[in-house]
Amino acid sequence: MNEKYSPFFYASDVVYYSVGYAESSNTQFNSIVFVEWDTYFKQSVPSTNLKYLLFISGVNSIDSVDHYVNGLSQSIPKGFTDTARSSLTGKKAKQFFDYLKLARECESYAVNDDWSSWDTVRRHYANADLEPRLLTAFHSAKDRFIKERLWFQLVRYYFFSGDADNSDLVVKIFDQYKNNFPHDLMWYRSLGYVAGHYYAAKDFARANYLYSLCYEFSNNLKIPSFWSFHPQEEADWEQTLKLARTKAEQVTLWQMLGAQQDAGRAIRAIAQIDPSSEKLDLLLSRLINSRESVTQPSDYYGNPDTVLQSDDLDKKVVEELAQKGNTARPYFWNLAAGYLNYLDSNYTAAAEFYAKAKREFPGNDTLVVAQSKVLDILLQVGTLKKIDGSVESRLIAPLNWLADLVAQRSKVENLRFANAVEDCTARLSRLYLEQGDPVKAVCFKSNTGSEVYQNSVRTDALIALLKKTDPTPFEKVMLRYYPYSLNDLYYHQALRLVYLQQPNAALHFLEKRSAKDTPLYGNPFNSRLIDCHDCDHAEPQKQKFTPLKFVQTLANIQAEIGRGKQVYRNAFLAANAFYNITYYGNARLFYEFDIATGSSYGYVDPDSLDHQYYSMSAALKYYKLALKYATGEEQKARCTLMLAKCAQNEIFNLADYDEVRPAILMDIAVDNAALKRYYGYFDELKVKYSQSAYYKDIIKECGYFRMYLKQDKPLERGKKNEMH
Repeated sequence: MNEKYSPFFYASDVVYYSVGYAESSNTQFNSIVFVEWDTYFKQSVPSTNLKYLLFISGVNSIDSVDHYVNGLSQSIPKGFTDTARSSLTGKKAKQFFDYLKLARECESYAVNDDWSSWDTVRRHYANADLEPRLLTAFHSAKDRFIKERLWFQLVRYYFFSGDADNSDLVVKIFDQYKNNFPHDLMWYRSLGYVAGHYYAAKDFARANYLYSLCYEFSNNLKIPSFWSFHPQEEADWEQTLKLARTKAEQVTLWQMLGAQQDAGRAIRAIAQIDPSSEKLDLLLSRLINSRESVTQPSDYYGNPDTVLQSDDLDKKVVEELAQKGNTARPYFWNLAAGYLNYLDSNYTAAAEFYAKAKREFPGNDTLVVAQSKVLDILLQVGTLKKIDGSVESRLIAPLNWLADLVAQRSKVENLRFANAVEDCTARLSRLYLEQGDPVKAVCFKSNTGSEVYQNSVRTDALIALLKKTDPTPFEKVMLRYYPYSLNDLYYHQALRLVYLQQPNAALHFLEKRSAKDTPLYGNPFNSRLIDCHDCDHAEPQKQKFTPLKFVQTLANIQAEIGRGKQVYRNAFLAANAFYNITYYGNARLFYEFDIATGSSYGYVDPDSLDHQYYSMSAALKYYKLALKYATGEEQKARCTLMLAKCAQNEIFNLADYDEVRPAILMDIAVDNAALKRYYGYFDELKVKYSQSAYYKDIIKECGYFRMYLKQDKPLERGKKNEMH
């Protein structure tokens, strides 16, 4: 396809494909303007000086340069280099400086620097005193290059004049001199303002026709013309079509309409006018891509029930053109017809269209051959009902080919294959899950790994697979799609055991890792009255705890408790550790390295509360043990406050929190066990430890406790960061 149409490929997330948002209208012609003036001066003016004068200097700076190069001043203007003073002297230079000063004044209304994408566009208006000076300069100019630019400035001036009585002068000045100049870019830029005049006058038919002429003339005008092209009603669209003088102009109009509104309708219209037009290819691309944006042949997990049927009329016209074979590239249309049938699960028809396309391929088009291969692989995987050894053997070559593309071991420029890889791996993963093989399923789709990662036997099976010294050819290619390493799996197994309160067993896996540990941000054995992760992370730390050092220390603490040594101190440290490695603690990084958390970096959705990383059970166990062995009110108050915090977190974890919340706010009795524990611990603090110094710290720091003392007990989920 002609590259000039590539910005108009369909993409749901950007305005223009591969361009993003449109180039600033203030600067989009700068490179062309520079080349035109550089040619005018026959490359005699240093490019830095010419760019400075054209795009940076103000009116006063232009005057200063003019005086300097003509010997009227010895002061070199800032930004101008003293390299070739003589290159800007003479008749051409004088005409240039005179024109440039006027042009810079015109920018006061034509260049809009105070607009942002979310603002309402504020149109600037031209100063009336410019009109006579522009007219005088235009009529006196002899150089046609300069004169054309002054004509452009006049057309633009009248467009921005804001004077209703003068509005028709845009058309008048254009029509009066349009035959005096070559139909070059400047001519069509002038025509664009005429189109804008008609659009402002609500003559949409004529405006859109003129925009289509600009669009067709030059790649440089395609984006601004397409942006301005807006058919309003069917009646004005019909009138626009009548203005077209040739079939080629009709085809351009239909292409622009199809790229904006209805690709299928435009394809049908162009096929009647000129089925061999290259403009059909763009619309075919948009039709296919817009269908893909609505649905893929499988969703993220490989489920087929999200497939939507193609628009019957659109698919029918693609099939008809494919069967007639009278387009410029018949194989495009056969591939497209096959793909639309594939998306509708009409696999037999898809295969027939693909086979016909291959017979029509040009011999030297590696891109279309590669794209055909991608479609063949999608079809091959899409038709699978089950996977056995023979199927796996047939999949080795295509899966290796796709993996080579992903790894960039082989490259085909402009080949689209990412979605195909996603669809193939999702479907294979789903089939393996249905067949009871979650280990192979997770190799193709790592986010389907809950059945593996939550089961140590299956995780061990995955570890064994990665450690195999003689994997089968299929296992080799399958593991090319698995994104994690043995180190990642060892860490996951270790984490699972830590949360099961078995740190000593976890060390067996952590010590197998060859990866270097990243230190945790805060000390996981510390606690605060009010949780503040950033505060903990900013605290000076005598010892940095890596995950390995943390688990080793936790294992030693557990061993000390088992031997009955310093039980209060060790139990409190263990409780802090198990608290801090939850969502509520200062050591979230500990579990964010885990592959089982749902993303490549291990982010855990805070609203997903059915996870071990939210559980307070281990922390509660050890805070209760610490309380049992505590001596003195200060230690007991500290333990009781931490127990209250654990109970509070349990309330945040409740699936039916929205039902519990009204009861909290209304301060009425409820049967919720977590609520009873929460207020029970506050009761203990008030009754048993009100004489302790720590009790005074609690009142000072904890807003929830102050509310409790006032018999007002709100515990709003939205305010949990006040305490945590």
